[in-house]
Amino acid sequence: MKGLVYLSALVPDDGESVADLLQRLHAPMTGLASDAHGLIWLDDARAFQHVMAADIPLEQARVLASVQQPVAAACFTGKIQHAAWHDKPVWYLRTTNDNALKPAVQQAIAQHIGATVTSIRSSHMSMLSHPDEVARLIDLAARKASQ
Repeated sequence: MKGLVYLSALVPDDGESVADLLQRLHAPMTGLASDAHGLIWLDDARAFQHVMAADIPLEQARVLASVQQPVAAACFTGKIQHAAWHDKPVWYLRTTNDNALKPAVQQAIAQHIGATVTSIRSSHMSMLSHPDEVARLIDLAARKASQ
């Protein structure tokens, strides 16, 4: 692995969990609570579309909501031992119409990790709503990291 590309991602530092990162950035994850099994998901298609995929048609968002895999709430509290971005070149795709992870929070993360930032007008699901732009960024990063 020569480099890292993050797509509107939460990127903790050494010894930090995602929950720690969000607390450090004063960016609580509001509206997402775990169910009785300790899992987090958006099972309402309209809520899924609003939070994750506002630039994707509702019918496609319904499909995505129905097939999504839940995230274990424990994933937010596990601490990173060593963040790979300390050792590799990093690119970050900032999605400016993101309702899941606010653009200002994404910018703070990208600056903290020293990433080369590309911004696009996209929801959190940029790989679906803007696949060409995402592919171009990954291709650019692969070429630059190989130099």
